[in-house]
Amino acid sequence: MAAAVAMRSGSGSEGGGYDKAGMDSGKYVRYTPEQVEALERVYAECPKPSSSRRQQLLRECPILANIEPKQIKVWFQNRRCRDKQRKEASRLQAVNRKLTAMNKLLMEENERLQKQVSQLVHENAYMKQQLQNPSLANDTSCESNVTTPQNALRDASNPTGLLTIAEETLAEFLSKATGTAVDWVPMPGMKPGPDSFGIVAISHGCRGVAARACGLVNLEPTKIVEILKDRPSWFRDCRSLEVFTGVPAGNGGTIELIYMQMYAPTTLVPARDFWTLRYTTTMEDGSLVVCERSLSGSGGGPSTASAQQFVRAEMLPSGYLVRPCEGGGSIVHIVDHLDLEAWSVPEVLRPLYESSRVVAQKMTTAALRHIRQIAQETSGEVVYALGRQPAVLRTFSQRLSRGFNDAISGFNDDGWSVMGGDGIEDVIIACNSKKVRNTSTIANAFGPPGGVICAKASMLLQSVPPAVLVRFLREHRSEWADYNFDAYSASSLKTSSCSLPGLRPMRFSGSQIIMPLAHTVENEEILEVVRLEGQALTHDDGLLSRDIHLLQLCTGIDEKSMGSCFQLVFAPIDELFPDDAPLISSGFRVIPLDMKTCFPQDGAPTGRTLDLASSLEVGSTTQPTGDATLDDCNLRSVLTIAFQFPYEMHLQDSVATMARQYVRSIVSSVQRVSMAISPRSGLNAGQKIISGFPEAPTLARWICQSYQFHLGVELLRQADDAGELLLKMLWDYEDAILCCSFKEKPVFTFANEMGLNMLETSLVALQDLSLDKIFDEAGRKALYNEIPKLMEQGYAYLPGGVCLSGMGRHVSFEQAVAWKVLGEDNSVHCLAFCFVNWSFV
Repeated sequence: MAAAVAMRSGSGSEGGGYDKAGMDSGKYVRYTPEQVEALERVYAECPKPSSSRRQQLLRECPILANIEPKQIKVWFQNRRCRDKQRKEASRLQAVNRKLTAMNKLLMEENERLQKQVSQLVHENAYMKQQLQNPSLANDTSCESNVTTPQNALRDASNPTGLLTIAEETLAEFLSKATGTAVDWVPMPGMKPGPDSFGIVAISHGCRGVAARACGLVNLEPTKIVEILKDRPSWFRDCRSLEVFTGVPAGNGGTIELIYMQMYAPTTLVPARDFWTLRYTTTMEDGSLVVCERSLSGSGGGPSTASAQQFVRAEMLPSGYLVRPCEGGGSIVHIVDHLDLEAWSVPEVLRPLYESSRVVAQKMTTAALRHIRQIAQETSGEVVYALGRQPAVLRTFSQRLSRGFNDAISGFNDDGWSVMGGDGIEDVIIACNSKKVRNTSTIANAFGPPGGVICAKASMLLQSVPPAVLVRFLREHRSEWADYNFDAYSASSLKTSSCSLPGLRPMRFSGSQIIMPLAHTVENEEILEVVRLEGQALTHDDGLLSRDIHLLQLCTGIDEKSMGSCFQLVFAPIDELFPDDAPLISSGFRVIPLDMKTCFPQDGAPTGRTLDLASSLEVGSTTQPTGDATLDDCNLRSVLTIAFQFPYEMHLQDSVATMARQYVRSIVSSVQRVSMAISPRSGLNAGQKIISGFPEAPTLARWICQSYQFHLGVELLRQADDAGELLLKMLWDYEDAILCCSFKEKPVFTFANEMGLNMLETSLVALQDLSLDKIFDEAGRKALYNEIPKLMEQGYAYLPGGVCLSGMGRHVSFEQAVAWKVLGEDNSVHCLAFCFVNWSFV
């Protein structure tokens, strides 16, 4: 810039002005190149300097001595305005390029749909002719000319056969990517437009499950192909991808034989593997193509011992078509077509393997989003916290996810082996001594040989919105986590040997600070650091910091998320946050089984309040907000929990027992949380009482009437009201009310919300607790002393004391009242207890 002109804020005759086109002198100021250079240096450091900074600039730069402070202020204002205009022009150009590319895609999609309409009209006419003339019933001339090679495995034994299969795969893939070989329908909730990342469609009525996506990506075609071929870097379910054979082909292309393994999404199903041929070539118009298909449906490929844990799935012609775009960037077409052998999984989980939408969300759109993320990071549009490079943070996310997948799948060749149970097969315990030996930092910390124990479990959830559950687990960690277990896992990062929880008593303040690190373009994944504030309870440790830092990956918690998987995965990490920090992942994964019910028909997620902690507190129940629909009530999902604990060899059995009990307590907490956030929570959940007992409204009436009969006062002011209103009042009562059976071994049969909170259990798990288990020795003695009085006069007062929750936590209470609950025939139906002013110790 040779010179710059700035308008003075007021007219005058001070120096620095000049006449131009008859204008008043002093209205404009021309800056010399040296002055502009000095101002540009300051602007690069501070685009909006304060008045004192501008005064300092005039003092330090003699060449600006003849310029007034107001003129300097105007120069910076104009400079910021030019910057803003330049950025806006650049943004508009980028939007224009994207709209042009999207328009091209829509025109191609329109052309494809017209072809599909023509084909359907032709097939319709053929079917009419066939119905009119039965002799044509065996005519197959109208069938698709796209066929599958019959002897793929035999043909693959020589280069000529491989090339033939590759060319046929290419033709079939292109007919799916840009043609009408598959009946594509728009994916619900995915609307094309300038703000969308692309056009997404799923298959309808074809073999297996298939999905297609196309969009504009601001990267060169060769870079995109390189990224997409590295499937483990972006496909979180891909455990490994190994290239066995590479054969050169025409046009500089290559043919490769690929063996790929996928993780199991939950502990209830086996993993999948693929044996495929991958063909990479360049088209005549300069487009790059990577297409792939299975060489056989059930055989072929490496016959290793690890393959015994997999079910061989089939990949039908799939791949990527990358076309260079005018003005830069590329138009990317992605097709995934799979047959996942749904017959091999339990019927309740088959929707995971029979839904094209799941494939679209887990593979197809994940690939497109990943390359768009790389493009934004490359262009500098994304800036992450702590000065970390995007590649480093992406690696952390991948390692967290991979560690969690390893724990769930528990492959033998990774060193995992299942340990014996305690007779109740609700929690699977597996150990891995190989894992820690391969992690030098942890191995040095342990000293003696050891390993990692994983406790994992899966459960079916009904009427629980996955995103709401994961958000609650993230934001209210104290509702389900035990600080001592977090401290135990974090101790593996220290230089001293770890010990069992409880050997060093700790107290968790309940405070957690979440510090975001990175997130994907549309917030599908969020990487963050969580600091848990803790305090030592012994004087010797009083001066030591007991804060724990967790590296945490959240998936699907955004309101607009349309993912097929909702996760909360975390691992303890050193507060210095080194790039090579060892990670032992634990967490939760929720997978919807009824994808059609996750969102309303317009594709927007249902809204729901996040104030869920109150639903676990005194006298409140969570009800669905205005946007909730009946679809939420029918939603089924599978929850998988996996927690890993390092151990020293001599403590293996103790750590295994501890891990099993901890995961069982987490399962109980999740059940309690699920009841609170379900649209059928609270009152409706209390309707179901175990077989042989009256309906909840009837029992509520008996409880209140018996209390007034024995004690002469009302438990509830409107105790004469029957039905749902009385039940709701009892459910919301401020003190904990419990009912237990009137038998030799009394077990709990009913509790209001405060009672469930006190016992830290659910209505389903309540039956597993007996009256004698919740009292300590002193409490049981006081109860036994009052039993004769209870039997004689129908009620008794128990002194204040301490009892135990279902999770083993101590609960103090000021007083308890016990009374006999009488049925319609005045016979004793059960015993009721009311615990006044209870709190956790």
